[in-house]
Amino acid sequence: MELSDYIRIIRKYWVLLVAATLVGVGVGAVASLVQTPTYSASTQVFVSVQSGETTAELAQGNTYSLSRVQTYANLVDSQRVLDGVIAALQLDVERGALDSRISATTVPETAIIEITATSSEPAEAAALADATAASLSTTVDEIESRPELASPVQLAVVEQATVPASPVSPRTTVNVALGALIALALAAGFALLREVLDTRIRGERDVRAVTDAPMIGSIAFDPKAKQRPLIVHVDPQSPRSESFRTLRTNMQFIEVDDGARTFVVTSSMPGEGKSTTTANLAVALADAGQTVILVDADLRKPKIASYMNLDGGVGLTDVLIGRAELVDAVQQWGTKSLYVLPAGQIPPNPSELLGSKAMATLIKDLQSEFDWILFDAPPLLPVTDAAVLSKHVEAVIVVASVGKATRTQLESAVQLLETADTQVGGVVLTMVPTRGADAYGYGHYGYTERKKLERKPRLSISRQR
Repeated sequence: MELSDYIRIIRKYWVLLVAATLVGVGVGAVASLVQTPTYSASTQVFVSVQSGETTAELAQGNTYSLSRVQTYANLVDSQRVLDGVIAALQLDVERGALDSRISATTVPETAIIEITATSSEPAEAAALADATAASLSTTVDEIESRPELASPVQLAVVEQATVPASPVSPRTTVNVALGALIALALAAGFALLREVLDTRIRGERDVRAVTDAPMIGSIAFDPKAKQRPLIVHVDPQSPRSESFRTLRTNMQFIEVDDGARTFVVTSSMPGEGKSTTTANLAVALADAGQTVILVDADLRKPKIASYMNLDGGVGLTDVLIGRAELVDAVQQWGTKSLYVLPAGQIPPNPSELLGSKAMATLIKDLQSEFDWILFDAPPLLPVTDAAVLSKHVEAVIVVASVGKATRTQLESAVQLLETADTQVGGVVLTMVPTRGADAYGYGHYGYTERKKLERKPRLSISRQR
């Protein structure tokens, strides 16, 4: 993942990250409030040996002290020392409970032992440290004594414990910071894992990872698309309408053979907006002065007639089986040079009809009459209709819905077309969000087309009609 991916994830999940951080701060603060304050006090004890007056004897005694100081420190949690502390302070606690509250460390390269005691009461912490030092001194004296000889080792308190003014725990600032960091890390990990496991197409980069076919259009999401499928006709000045005109312009650069441009528009799965894309593209091409025929080749769930508000009783299937003439089945839409061939009656064998010789002959007849021929075909993965039809056309336009289609689905669709030896003319992203981390920026472009397109003479079909 690149830096831009992490920035996109932060933008997408910033509410979750902020909320998790606040929760972590709250948990840390509550944990500090409910925790009993603990105070700590320390006493320092110096270990010395009575070893004579000469330099050699003093050096020998110092070496002996350094060698024994760690041993004496380890005696702090011994039974004899702890029992002495309990007796001196008249404590009503078990030895095990007291052991966890007292510890001893040695100051490196010195003969000093530092005894630390903790308690929920500051005065008791200081008393425990001093009592432990006294009990340790007595215990060492008893251990090091010889018959009729005093112990050569002496433990002297060099710094008595002072009553602490503030507790050593809970450390509220640390707990709050730690809670915030842990919560933020968990939320970030969840967001990152979700993005990694989410294979849905989010933008052009995901398309690039699947196919080398060019990106020829991005259509914004419209929550009212079902109520107004022909946005180019209903609201031609909207940014979404402009995106279809941009798609129209980009399709001029798809390399095809001389003559009419014949395209199949399909998708990997249903519900990705291929029919509305095809219909709006046809209207946009007709607005530019081109002669266009829109053929509803989805012989399973046809929608074009409904979108264009036309009678779909007679159409493509009737022409292919010879029940109707092409001139009788084609309907002109509005006053533009746009003609529509509905699907007609739904047949039991759509794939066979679309791959038939009659279909190939029909396409040749249409190529002699129109500048653009657009087929709205079924999705590629559920059925083979689009792949079969693609063998008769110049190229296939694949529609991919942002947030719905997955990279695996798009890759399978492209591979299916490649297996059929069909050129993927381009990919159109639909339902692109206009807000959020995955948003596509739409501006208000000029309505004037950059380039005047050539127009063929009026159709013989229109003259016959």
